[in-house]
Amino acid sequence: MAETNLIAEPGKQDIVISREFDAPQDLVFRACTDPELVSQWWGPKGVTTTVEKMDTRPGGTWRAVQRDAEGNEYAFHGVYHEVTPGRIVDTFEYDAMPGHVLLETETLEDLGGGRTRLTDHLIFQSVEDRDGMLQAGSQEEMIEPLERLAGLLQSLKQAAPAR
Repeated sequence: MAETNLIAEPGKQDIVISREFDAPQDLVFRACTDPELVSQWWGPKGVTTTVEKMDTRPGGTWRAVQRDAEGNEYAFHGVYHEVTPGRIVDTFEYDAMPGHVLLETETLEDLGGGRTRLTDHLIFQSVEDRDGMLQAGSQEEMIEPLERLAGLLQSLKQAAPAR
């Protein structure tokens, strides 16, 4: 089973998360840019994600709302800067903390043999912003979605007609 790696070096203002998937690059890209698919894996277990907007083109915006079992809502939004099969660059902002915007670059590397490595590089405005996110327990919340994405990709591969 593939492992999700998270690197957050002390004193730095970034986090790098990576994982290899047993799925081709085009399928991983689709799972990251199709609102119906994103809603199935984005976010930690125990929340329901609704993608309210996802205009995946440079200058397009996105917005997602997560709801937990108690009815609490957590909303996020951003702007796309680049969207290609090998790279997605966007901003990410938690509605409850306006002004704390991070830049996210997802690289989808075709490893051949129907495998893809996704590397998610998050750059925060400050070390304090980054550390605050980590201290809030977000580390596990960044890993769980990639585990869920792996399961979704397997389901999509099994449902796809043979070529």
